[in-house]
Amino acid sequence: MRGLFVTIEGIDRSGKTTQARMLCEALGDEALAVREPGGTAVGERVRELLKDPAVEIGPRAEALLFAAARAELVARVIRPALEAGRVVVSDRFLDSSLAYQGGARGLGVEEVARINEWATGGLVPDLTILLAIDPRAAAERAGERDRFEDEGSALQEAVLATYERLAAAAPERWRHVDAARAPEAVHSEVLAAVEEARSRVVGGAPA
Repeated sequence: MRGLFVTIEGIDRSGKTTQARMLCEALGDEALAVREPGGTAVGERVRELLKDPAVEIGPRAEALLFAAARAELVARVIRPALEAGRVVVSDRFLDSSLAYQGGARGLGVEEVARINEWATGGLVPDLTILLAIDPRAAAERAGERDRFEDEGSALQEAVLATYERLAAAAPERWRHVDAARAPEAVHSEVLAAVEEARSRVVGGAPA
């Protein structure tokens, strides 16, 4: 039996980490939680570098660092788990790079997509949840700040706009979820979307 690859995307403080945790708790032992960047020795070191507000990183180097961490995560963790039939739940994946570096940083979605197709060996999620929330509302939520959030609402607005374009271009993969609600209400919709995807992908023909 093949596994199911679910990714959770959205701007900073949209609730991705909370929803990924709640989803994995609901699915139990069959689920495997991963985060980006991170999940491997290389990925965690890259995460420290990318999150450090004291470090200046150019857009191209930023995109390549994310892709490098992603390549390790796919090869060492995600693919083996999918081959074992597990449900992999990733807090961010390649669409984050398309939204942040491709769209908001102006590198071009197509350019960043090519880098990541090579880095991941062409792996595409079965289901991507977009946690949609107004950047101003998200900014009011509590959380640890990092280099990306310190750039302000303009970056988050550009990221959200790119996410919306990506979702509109591939509606069969994306599920738009209102993230401004209570976490429990959001979780209920996320879990329903995952169960629907599992019946389609795992129970039927691969997507």
